Amino acid sequence: MTLTVEETTDLSEPHSVRRRVFIEEQGFAEAEEWDELDPISVHLVVRDGGAPVASARLMHDGDTGKIGRICVLVNHRGRGLGAALVKHGVAYCRNAQGVARVYLSAQDHAIPFYERLGFAAYGEVYLDGTVPHRDMELRF
Repeated sequence: MTLTVEETTDLSEPHSVRRRVFIEEQGFAEAEEWDELDPISVHLVVRDGGAPVASARLMHDGDTGKIGRICVLVNHRGRGLGAALVKHGVAYCRNAQGVARVYLSAQDHAIPFYERLGFAAYGEVYLDGTVPHRDMELRF
């Protein structure tokens, strides 16, 4: 079966994946996960048999695109879905008018994953919830 990245306007799909990964698995509080950016963002999903199994959120402001809330259900990891979401997000940002860089906030353990996709870490480590993060960027 071929899994593809698609844009969706149905927030229940990315929310179901984010709930399972960020809230149930990683312990983020609901108040930290849901915000005012969801309704104004572009949402990506990967489905398996019609059910969403991975998601990400895209937006851009001025010369900066942002890929966020990248997550893959545990039983679908290791299949390239996270990389496919990031590559789709980079292409989306590259095609947006005036965007010169893509930014993301990486969980500390995922920095090597994003480095393999061309991102470079910068700045200090900081906590998002209780999870260490570091900012990363890819310049065009």
